[in-house]
Amino acid sequence: MPELIKFFFSKLGNIFEVLSPKGPSLLEVAHKNKIELEGACEGSLACSTCHVILDKDLFNKLGEPTDREYDLIDQAYQPRSTSRLGCQVKVNDFIKGKIIEIPSASRNMAVDGYVPQPH
Repeated sequence: MPELIKFFFSKLGNIFEVLSPKGPSLLEVAHKNKIELEGACEGSLACSTCHVILDKDLFNKLGEPTDREYDLIDQAYQPRSTSRLGCQVKVNDFIKGKIIEIPSASRNMAVDGYVPQPH
């Protein structure tokens, strides 16, 4: 049985504990755990709706985002210096115990009241 990594998502002041094996993206883990994190492009690196904010330590350990990811982060809702796209960050040992912040909004052309569904 694969080792499960425990970490947390934070959204609007609510903390959600999750367990995941290494490998899936943060977007996939959020959807599997029914945590609202949009993924309009279904993880194909074509939007910024799965924007998440990491702590500085985790951001530095994960390495630099690609130029394409940086371009999309620039379009995200209130990006920060430690912003990443959830579809591009894979669960690994560095994530153990960390809190992944989901911003209060995203930039998407969804209808009001839309609730993202797992892909």
